[in-house]
Amino acid sequence: MTRFKRSIATLAATSVLMASAWSSVQAATISTQDIAAAQAAETGTLDATTARAHIDATLARADLQTALQERGVDINQVRARVAAMTDSEAQQLAAQIDQAPAGAADILGTLVFIFVLLLVTDILGLTKVFPFTRSIRH
Repeated sequence: MTRFKRSIATLAATSVLMASAWSSVQAATISTQDIAAAQAAETGTLDATTARAHIDATLARADLQTALQERGVDINQVRARVAAMTDSEAQQLAAQIDQAPAGAADILGTLVFIFVLLLVTDILGLTKVFPFTRSIRH
């Protein structure tokens, strides 16, 4: 038992020495801009200038301009409305642009998921949707 107590005491002393050696802390002032940038990076939001630049870059894409023209929307009116947005509205729109699904990939993925789900339930014998499947319950 003495050897066990000695090893526990050695381990505790080593832990205290290591913790005290690594606990040096430096304090420095942080600007409000640094805090705002860190929060924006953490939450994924952009500042107003970056958000407007992101929206302008998106509006400059040829495929988007073609799609808007096909729907009868004038790109100059869109840019005027974007310029009239408040900073918070521009930030929300930029966030929505980043989070929006890209085209029909989500629809195709959903259809494939439903097909696979129905196929598995047919094979398990829970449904009978497809005539080419055999249930494992037979």
